[in-house]
Amino acid sequence: GMNQFKPVFLGTVHPRSELAQHRRVVNSQKCVRAGGKHNDLEDVGRDTYHHTFFEMLGNWSFGDYFKEEACSMAWELLTEVYEIPRDHLYVTYFGGDPSLGLSADEECRDVWLRLGVPASHVLPFPLKDNFWEMGDTGPCGPCTEIHYDHVGGGRNAAALVNQGSPDVVEIWNLVFMQYSREVEGNLLPLPQHHVDTGMGLERLVTVLQNKRSNYDTDLFTPILDAIHKGCRAPRYQGLIGDADFGRVNMAYRVVADHVRTLCVCITDGIYPGFSGAELVLRRILRRAVRFCSEILQAPPGLLASLVPTVVEVLGDAYPELTRNANQIKDIINENEAAFLSSLERGRRIIERTVQQMEPSTNFPAEVAWSLYGSLGFPLDLIDLMLEEKGISLDSTAFNELALEDAGGAQAEQPGNTNTHLDVHSLAWLQSSNVPATDDSPKYAYTVGQHGQYEFSPCQATVLMLYRDQSLHKEVGAGQRCGVILDRTNFYAEQGGQDSDQGYMIPLGQQDVLFPVESVHLCGGYVIHEVTAVETLRAGDQLQLFVDEGHVTVEQLQQVEQVVQDLIQKNEVVHMAEVPLTLARRVQGLRAVDEGYPDPVRIVSLGVPVENVLTCDSKAAVQTSVELCCGTHLLQTGSVEDLAIISERQLVKGISRLIAVTGGRAKEAREVGQCLAMEVDSVSLRMKQRITSIPKMQDLSKEVGQLTKVVASAAMPQWQRKELQTILKVLQRTANTAVKKLELQQAEKVAQILLAKYCNQPVIIDTVPVDSLSILMKVVNKLCDKSPGTSVLLLSPQASGEVLCACQVSKNCLPVFSAADWAVAVCTKMEGKAGGSPIVAKGSGNAKGMQGALTTALEFAQSKL
Repeated sequence: GMNQFKPVFLGTVHPRSELAQHRRVVNSQKCVRAGGKHNDLEDVGRDTYHHTFFEMLGNWSFGDYFKEEACSMAWELLTEVYEIPRDHLYVTYFGGDPSLGLSADEECRDVWLRLGVPASHVLPFPLKDNFWEMGDTGPCGPCTEIHYDHVGGGRNAAALVNQGSPDVVEIWNLVFMQYSREVEGNLLPLPQHHVDTGMGLERLVTVLQNKRSNYDTDLFTPILDAIHKGCRAPRYQGLIGDADFGRVNMAYRVVADHVRTLCVCITDGIYPGFSGAELVLRRILRRAVRFCSEILQAPPGLLASLVPTVVEVLGDAYPELTRNANQIKDIINENEAAFLSSLERGRRIIERTVQQMEPSTNFPAEVAWSLYGSLGFPLDLIDLMLEEKGISLDSTAFNELALEDAGGAQAEQPGNTNTHLDVHSLAWLQSSNVPATDDSPKYAYTVGQHGQYEFSPCQATVLMLYRDQSLHKEVGAGQRCGVILDRTNFYAEQGGQDSDQGYMIPLGQQDVLFPVESVHLCGGYVIHEVTAVETLRAGDQLQLFVDEGHVTVEQLQQVEQVVQDLIQKNEVVHMAEVPLTLARRVQGLRAVDEGYPDPVRIVSLGVPVENVLTCDSKAAVQTSVELCCGTHLLQTGSVEDLAIISERQLVKGISRLIAVTGGRAKEAREVGQCLAMEVDSVSLRMKQRITSIPKMQDLSKEVGQLTKVVASAAMPQWQRKELQTILKVLQRTANTAVKKLELQQAEKVAQILLAKYCNQPVIIDTVPVDSLSILMKVVNKLCDKSPGTSVLLLSPQASGEVLCACQVSKNCLPVFSAADWAVAVCTKMEGKAGGSPIVAKGSGNAKGMQGALTTALEFAQSKL
């Protein structure tokens, strides 16, 4: 766009810079439109003229020519040089906006009429179409657009201009930069008038080659031919909308467009990643892969196989594509393989879960969370796949899981009953000659072609399962347990290093995924803590996948130490102004992509500027040398101290660190120490024997609040990560303790009711409990102990609310529904309820409780 020329428009350009020397500029530039204000991503493929990557041809005037010359040169180029028939062209101009006090751009209209454009082809349009501004503030102004009618033939197509018709498309936009939009929203006239024009090469080529679609030009046909050779789909026919059965033609367009974007962006150093532009590119790649595999039914590798064709088409204009072709293919293949693997597993898991679901219920949040957390499955993709099946995700429950994870628990507490073998179990394993776990594969990682670490998957056999301080040959679905394997590539927590996380998949059963939350070493056996989403048995064959880490606590400490050493050395910071051409030759220079004035200021750490300028000097590679007009410290010792307080992953293997210095670094360390003391205090109280549910809940809330403070405080990042690990352990300890206490209370209440009702087909009663969670557990315990019994319990609270929980025996289905039972009872108490045919819950007002008990009995009798 115009960002590089903004300083010229605003008059803020440095008079010594190269930009300030030009009055007229012509350029061709690569553009990607797939995020932010101008986002065409979802349109790409649906029509024949939107693209994520396109080439923009631009004419620019900096205070030189204006409307008269811009319009006349454009008209001459299109009609006389390119010989485009005049009756196919329509021009638009800004029709004014009374709310902004802007009148119609009649000056522009009159220029077109003087050039001989018929009045019926000169059309006014409002602000959204013909007033150009990139952001909320900055240079802007009215524009005039030139549209081309592909049909022509003497017809008047004025009614189709700006209406989204594939036959009448904009080819050139001439922007007249007259104003600056201020922060308050008002428009101020610019001191000079400028012109910014943009013509899409793809649309122009379509006109010049007499085609109806951009995809029918020689910019795309070689790529479409290459797609056809590499897939099982019929040849591209250019169909759109309902005529494009099975979206095959749309898929051709999506893949052809997206592979161009991937080639250009990767060549310019943007790789598929997790934030900003990298995340947008990741979405583009994954969208292309889905269309390749699902619609075109192409084998893996099709996308990368198209790279040579793209290079052939664009390589003359952009020789850097030719130089980087192999790297582009490698990056596309690597990302495609990772995504296809996730896609296949995710699809199978979704299919299997949907088959096992009750009709008309929401997709279970814990399965979606497992897909998202363990496979990196995009949430929008989960929603899309579920939408295709006519079901939706339980988003409330999903958000609760996300909050729970943010506030707690990946690693387990010391002494945990599932991951630390008790003495008797350890002795039994050893006396039974169960071999110790071979964990040598944990060191079997390599450095990939692009500097990233790669971890090989590992195949293993389940030797034994461990739960509640005892060994088991089998553990049922939904239970948390420790898994002992014959071999593993997971690093178990030891030597001060945290354990790996990842997931396990049963061999030959790719639709089941067991997330590995923590790993511990005990007596030579490596215990992997998992939640069994399905029954897990000794002898099962599993494939193990380790999640790849980013910046570790140790690495953060090392970076801080490197800087601390430089501060201690008190190196001199050298500065000098030198000619720009000389500065650009410095080997190892930090950045030369921006516009710099000439001469330019060089800043060199510890090495005199004349030394880094000498021919073939490698001095700049060994230290920090950059072009900067900033006011720098004269010696490194003045920094005093440095603390890294945050990190953000930009792309795979690259993170941005933010640090504070001097007094703020000292404050950050003090904050870190204070929070560490608070965490220690909570840890000590957690070890005391607490039997009160409210007290344990308060402690759990305190851990949650402390977790939020630690997440947002300005403190050393390495210490934040250490405290977050401890707090996750504490959160899970507290949550487990609350559940255990609730179960104990539920067990007592259930025993009393069992003795009172003794195998009766229906139990309806009131009980004193502290929460709906406990009430549900009481109902559940009763039905477990007496499978033929249906139960509905009410619990009046001090607040005047009455809690309701019920469960129906499976023998009574489908005539007797728990959801209907709860709704009938809670409606009597002016409340609400909901659930499934088997279990349901709700609440109401204490005033209606006696009537509700009567209703509960009458409803049950009517169904039985």
